[in-house]
Amino acid sequence: MSTNRITHINIDETGLAAPTPAIEQERKVAIFDLLEDNSFELVARGDHVVPDGPYHLGLGIREKRLVLDAKTESGDQAGAVVLSLGPFRQVVKDYFAICESYFDAVKKLPPSQIEAIDMARRGIHNEGARVLQERLEGKAEIDLDTARRLFTLICVLHWG
Repeated sequence: MSTNRITHINIDETGLAAPTPAIEQERKVAIFDLLEDNSFELVARGDHVVPDGPYHLGLGIREKRLVLDAKTESGDQAGAVVLSLGPFRQVVKDYFAICESYFDAVKKLPPSQIEAIDMARRGIHNEGARVLQERLEGKAEIDLDTARRLFTLICVLHWG
């Protein structure tokens, strides 16, 4: 198994509203899936040596910025990535809107219409993952599945 991976994730809930049961379930599923299969590698910058993983990743919002704080399994600081939330705002807003439409559709629309909305939902989710990969370029390398799961967690933080 690769050492370039996340083995533990901690969501900093400071300042977040209590999640609804649906949001809590999304978070649990995203964390479970993320820990089962992910690829995460910090990129060395300048003369800073990046310790090998696996990593424990802290995810939170501080001073209106997204913070990914990676530590080694022994608790030593491996590196932190701080990103502006601005590039995520529209895609998160779109994702919440399409999720709301999807949950409403499940209650009253035929399967063909539900499927169309679900395809749009997955497309927006993939767009959020792509934005995350772009923002992490030169700081951390992640695959698409890892980016998708982390984007879900970013949405949970935005909801709060």
